[in-house]
Amino acid sequence: MNNTTTLFVIGLKTSDKIIEDWAEAATENQTHLSLLIVGLAPMLPFYAYGYPPYSGVTIPENWGEMLEETHKAYNDRVGQIEALLAHHGTSGDVRAVKCTTVDIKHIVAQQARVSDVVHVADNLRDSPEIMREVGYGALFHSPVGLILNAAPTSSAKRIFVAWDSSATAARSLHVALPYMKNAKEVVIACFDATINDDVDPGTDVAAWLSHHGCNVTVSQYSSGGLEIGKCIQNRASELGADLIVMGAYGHARIFEAVFGGTTVSMMEQTKLPVLFAH
Repeated sequence: MNNTTTLFVIGLKTSDKIIEDWAEAATENQTHLSLLIVGLAPMLPFYAYGYPPYSGVTIPENWGEMLEETHKAYNDRVGQIEALLAHHGTSGDVRAVKCTTVDIKHIVAQQARVSDVVHVADNLRDSPEIMREVGYGALFHSPVGLILNAAPTSSAKRIFVAWDSSATAARSLHVALPYMKNAKEVVIACFDATINDDVDPGTDVAAWLSHHGCNVTVSQYSSGGLEIGKCIQNRASELGADLIVMGAYGHARIFEAVFGGTTVSMMEQTKLPVLFAH
């Protein structure tokens, strides 16, 4: 989308090729690319903590060097990425943060609040604790959507909306509206929906989107006892969807973290692009 800001959250080891692809796409689409490098700050080893008054605190002799090396690595990476952006003529900015795990969500949220959408580099999946907090910050502490698994040059021509009439699903529709206006087809998918005499599930949403000029169809599906996340993946793949739109964490986050759920299964899959909103 032109004249928007994309927050791209990456790691220290996210490759130049990935960043260059995003830079080229941002230049072509006249998008401002805001890159946020997130990483965990070095932690003092356990033996560094003493128990006064019987013992003191023992700091490793090379602790200062470790901090300096880490700081230099992140600063160097910022400089390298800034050079890549300049080479491609990309409007962008780069920021690096090293913090504790619990602080990541707040830093991501701060950047997301002044962005239009959040994307996450695939290699952050190698650090599940960081990936979890990035998603938490974007979804629970900012007003924008989080998109996973999307290529920078991808164009969502067919969008699959997982609709269950919940507040989070409605939020995802509003966040994804600019994408749906540009799509050739939008499919409103209802799973195991209860049909009443007043209105069939999804028809009110279809009418609203039609007023915006979207080409909308409504489909009713039975899960057949299959987990809903898997049903969404199967049906979206069958239809050749370029993007799935869905609400995130309709149940309590702690419940889904412990017992699993649709949001968790959709975040863990890596084949289909998904836009989440809470």
